[in-house]
Amino acid sequence: MDTRDPGYFLGLDDTWCAHNYHPLPVVVASAEGAWVTDVAGHRYLDMLAGYSALNFGHRHPDLIAATIEQLGRVTLTSRAFHHDQLGLFCQELAELTGTDMVLPMNSGAEAVESAIKVARKWAYRVKGVPENRAQIITAGGNFHGRTISIVSFSDDPVATADYGPFTPGFVAVKYGDAEALQSAISADTAAVLLEPIQGEAGVLVPPPGYLAEVRRLCDEHDVLLIADEIQSGLGRTGELLALDHDGVRADLYTLGKALGGGILPVSAVVGRRDVLGVLTPGSHGSTFGGNPLSCAVGRAVVALLRTGEMQQRARELGAHLHARLGELVGHGVAEVRGRGLWAGVELSPEIGLGRPVSEELARRGVLVKETHDTTLRFAPPLVITRDEVDTAVDTLAAVLQEIRG
Repeated sequence: MDTRDPGYFLGLDDTWCAHNYHPLPVVVASAEGAWVTDVAGHRYLDMLAGYSALNFGHRHPDLIAATIEQLGRVTLTSRAFHHDQLGLFCQELAELTGTDMVLPMNSGAEAVESAIKVARKWAYRVKGVPENRAQIITAGGNFHGRTISIVSFSDDPVATADYGPFTPGFVAVKYGDAEALQSAISADTAAVLLEPIQGEAGVLVPPPGYLAEVRRLCDEHDVLLIADEIQSGLGRTGELLALDHDGVRADLYTLGKALGGGILPVSAVVGRRDVLGVLTPGSHGSTFGGNPLSCAVGRAVVALLRTGEMQQRARELGAHLHARLGELVGHGVAEVRGRGLWAGVELSPEIGLGRPVSEELARRGVLVKETHDTTLRFAPPLVITRDEVDTAVDTLAAVLQEIRG
């Protein structure tokens, strides 16, 4: 057994792990900031940051300190009892996001499932929708998680194949099309659920004015707006929440990924008190949701975001990232989409698929990942430096130039 041989670990994964992912052949052994090191000692610049779970980089010292301190006190009580971190976490997160109430959960998918349950219960108890008729409008190209209910409104055949029958109660419309949304709203509509920027679809930013029009339609028809900010939120786009760019407020937000600081899964639904207030004891829950360790880490994340420094870094370095990537348009890149430190790089037809490009970038020490075959996603930690951004883009330029000949 050679523990410095990546092939040893790749073999273990292939034999013993379910094959529900197709990762790049990089075996990470340690990490710090924007860099990871594999078992053989090779360093890589992490330009994916755990799909925004690592917004603050690997092992941010403030987050590690909060984790260690809480590990020495108590990690889990279940919600059968109170503990001294829960109320503080919920208060601080609500104040940060300008909301009234917090429902803590674990994974992002759990947050979305919870928001769906809350919206349905609100529809029956408050809006007066007849029992079992509540509908939630979703957007084509969405990605909200992998549970049965969530893939029930996915239009990705890879996500849905062989998993039926699916959960009813969802109506899908074209993302970015306000007229299609308006046509889909009925008296039974409980909520509109969408991503302010669609990450998995290739970092798609909706047309100007779309999100404001969605808010107007929801107000007009007494419909909840649920914003999935699990990838787009907590500083990624240069604002605390991606909706903030449009001056739009949601009734419920789902948060996750970066809320756990890249240390453990922490998620939450935050929003209006009169909406989350429909929950009563026993109607929803989670053994690990809101556990002391998660709350301590979440509080440290909130403290990092409260200063605004991370958002400012995302704005300034994001502008530089997009400017540098824009230089590659016409040179192997067809389009660059996104906002802040988040970019979808659409490869030109002459380049072909994104997987070989991702693999070559990894061989040269830069980690990105393809999505939908021809798009590379760039979502580096917000602690990345300008020089490191340049390193990543220069490496991509060299790879594309070599492919183009």
